[in-house]
Amino acid sequence: MRRATVDFGAAGVAGTDAYPSRRAQRPSILPRRDRCVYGSWRAGGPLTRGQYDAYAERGFLVLDNLFTDTQVAALRYESQRLRQHAATLDPDTLIREPEIRELRSVFHVHRQSECMARLASDPRLLAIAHCLLDDPIYIHQSRLNLKPGFDGREFYWHSDFETWHVEDGMPRMRALSMSIALDENTACNGPLMLIPGSQRHFVSCAGTTPRDHYKQSLRRQEYGVPDRASLAWLVEQGGIHPAVGAPGSVVVFDCNTMHGSSGNITPWPRANVFLVYNSVRNRLLAPFGGQAPRPEFIAARSEVEAVRAPGAVRAR
Repeated sequence: MRRATVDFGAAGVAGTDAYPSRRAQRPSILPRRDRCVYGSWRAGGPLTRGQYDAYAERGFLVLDNLFTDTQVAALRYESQRLRQHAATLDPDTLIREPEIRELRSVFHVHRQSECMARLASDPRLLAIAHCLLDDPIYIHQSRLNLKPGFDGREFYWHSDFETWHVEDGMPRMRALSMSIALDENTACNGPLMLIPGSQRHFVSCAGTTPRDHYKQSLRRQEYGVPDRASLAWLVEQGGIHPAVGAPGSVVVFDCNTMHGSSGNITPWPRANVFLVYNSVRNRLLAPFGGQAPRPEFIAARSEVEAVRAPGAVRAR
């Protein structure tokens, strides 16, 4: 394999921006300046020592069968209901595929569904997030991601933090995502793929961000995506891990872990609920890209209140 050539930028940054991106003509790779895990492992906590260490090392963790079959059935029912009654939802939160009208994502889902709100405050998820972030947390973003059979399009490689930093103003890397599988995620139907160890490196992307970029990027992202040389280098270091799992499994991954998914050309659809937890001390500032903030349904600014656990997802 031909080794990739990448530019490793200096750790020093201008002003208060710890992770400058979309400012230069050439991409570069900067070292991470924040911890990946903030809390210390404790016996009796939500993660085993092996799981805790694996997350710190690889930047993600796959937890099988965290939710029961009856709980998954309730979430799948609600997912289907949201799709069938999409006309009753906030139209701005509905993202459709670029070439077809098939629904791709429903954002702000925890504010539009009582079932999804209970999921977002499920004590098992909150315990894991508190263990890794070691701070009161709030929901930065929530969405239902859909990949219908045959028509589900890809999500290109990206670091969520790069976008949240440049376009939303998230200052530091003290956030994580959880992807809850509602369907079987196989190696064939476009599962989430992650690059182990990539959370230790920040890929500073080239170019500038067009105005209201989010209106296009939620359907097909073209700006803020890593260059091929940087991606190849990251893969040379850590490989690629497809996060396959049964319904009810959960993928927990750091905000800077490089990830993506291929298109789904199989007959098997998949749906996943994404929940993003951010430290209350890491709440959003003005976007570091210099543009107007993205809407609340993408990046919470006013709805910054610590999440507490009233109870688990209930079966129907």
